[in-house]
Amino acid sequence: MNDYLLVFVGGGLGSMARFALSRFNALGATPLPLGTLAANILSSCILGLVVGLVSARSHISPSVRVFFAVGFCGGFSTFSTFSFETFYFLKTGQPGYALLNVILSVLGCLGGVYVGFYFQKHT
Repeated sequence: MNDYLLVFVGGGLGSMARFALSRFNALGATPLPLGTLAANILSSCILGLVVGLVSARSHISPSVRVFFAVGFCGGFSTFSTFSFETFYFLKTGQPGYALLNVILSVLGCLGGVYVGFYFQKHT
């Protein structure tokens, strides 16, 4: 039951952080959904860091992994919003932005996981 509470609290905090970042989309400086992109890349960095730390250091509780990797990162990252925004670009005749969003998101998130793992190994 404790893990469910950790996921619940972590997910709530992650969702609040994602909502705060979504305000960047409202600035209108670029048609790209920068808030969603930032949330997904940051979440990937955090996930790589946490999973790397928990697996490399036995003194870190598995509860930390549940709280951050499942809860916080699950609430903070947003694949469904990314999918909708990409679909919207396609629907409105902006395939270049759709492709750019997919490329930046996939490469950014893979890079984020790498950075998280790299950072935990060098701390």
